[in-house]
Amino acid sequence: MRIDKFLKVARLIRRRTVANDACGAEHVSVNGRVVKPSYDVKPGDIIEIAFGGRTLKVRVTEIKDSTKKADAGTMYEVIE
Repeated sequence: MRIDKFLKVARLIRRRTVANDACGAEHVSVNGRVVKPSYDVKPGDIIEIAFGGRTLKVRVTEIKDSTKKADAGTMYEVIE
């Protein structure tokens, strides 16, 4: 699954276009490397998202094409 779609489905970022823009502006990195919106996310990847002055770091636990709001948190675990 593309990283921009994963961020939207997992509800880390509310809109896919915003996720796409964040990747394009180099605010998203996977396993320590800045990635483009087309990067293919796999379970075990560590994603870092820069939100203004803070950074969110999560580990991908599973990939789902769609999910309910209550189950979105099972797709990742927060690190640090």
